Amino acid sequence: MAALSASLCAWFWDERFWLPHNVTWADLADPAPGVEYPKAGHLLAALPLALVIFAVRIIFERFIASACARNLHIQAGVGRRAHPNRVLEKVFTSITKNPDSRHLDGLSKQLDWEVRKVQRWFRHRRNQDKPSTHTKFRESMWRFSFYVGIFTYGFQFLWQSPWMWDTRHCWYGYPYQAMTPGLYYYYVTELAFYWSLMFSQFTDIKRKDFLIMFIHHLATVGLISFSYVNNMARVGSLVLCVHDASDFLLEAAKLANYAKYQRLCDFLFIVFSVAFFTTRLVIFPIWILNSTMFESWDIVGPFPSWWVFNGLLLVLQVLHVIWSYLISRIAIKAMLRGKMQFISSPSRMSGRSFLSVYLYPMSPPPLLSCLSSSA
Repeated sequence: MAALSASLCAWFWDERFWLPHNVTWADLADPAPGVEYPKAGHLLAALPLALVIFAVRIIFERFIASACARNLHIQAGVGRRAHPNRVLEKVFTSITKNPDSRHLDGLSKQLDWEVRKVQRWFRHRRNQDKPSTHTKFRESMWRFSFYVGIFTYGFQFLWQSPWMWDTRHCWYGYPYQAMTPGLYYYYVTELAFYWSLMFSQFTDIKRKDFLIMFIHHLATVGLISFSYVNNMARVGSLVLCVHDASDFLLEAAKLANYAKYQRLCDFLFIVFSVAFFTTRLVIFPIWILNSTMFESWDIVGPFPSWWVFNGLLLVLQVLHVIWSYLISRIAIKAMLRGKMQFISSPSRMSGRSFLSVYLYPMSPPPLLSCLSSSA
């Protein structure tokens, strides 16, 4: 077993895959005094930090977000609950939550109930599992607060970084680029946040998009870790910042919707849409993809993990186009209806892929967001 484990480890960390030609792990193992290169072990710090973030979220939602919800007259009232019934509960949990006419007729005869009464029971039982507006408000307020904080930190950090103004600095000297404390904190905090979202899925109210969101968070964690290990953290920080730029606007629109400030909700959604289209369809391909595909080719040259990295970024750009199309469709329909109702009704969209990743209650595409990363 020990030999097998060593062989698998050697295969996984093959420097011919991870590093440019003529560079080995040994070359990165002994940097100059005061210089630190990224190491996979550094990312372990994200796990305890994720637990801290999770605990902070619980405290924040319970005391701060709940107080704000009360001030906005968003009560934590419980809707009408279905009367306990073992037969119907078994059908609901094991067979279907939306019985067809055949099931309804059978249950009506079995229980000696009117069909309408059976339908009403299933409707109440489905509503029972839906999170209340109060719960959704608290979650969105937590995400809004985190996204504002991390975007502000990331933007301030990048403002002082040369690679924000000239993306060729992402590749000069690669992979011998020191991991600065500011960049490390940015990466580990983003990674810890997505770990915390994975933890919280098992304690939050279980939603239809549970599996989709779990895979989404797992992909995000993997992509952040991937870009850190092969020291593409500079360009990865740009990817993170571009995706963080619109996340908090979506959460702000949802907060306004839950508080029934419809005009503010509509305005914020318009601002979010403009920010999303600008960052994902203009800045990302022109600024970041140009650097990762062309500038890096000229300065460093391709190698296996470079192909993987750029392949994932291209997949992400395809997702940006798809998400933009879906946002446009939703916005047009909402304007025809007169308001952005979709923000408060994410469960209706969970069957479509935009969906869950987007309108409830996650940030846009980290799905590959963080290649560094929707959201």
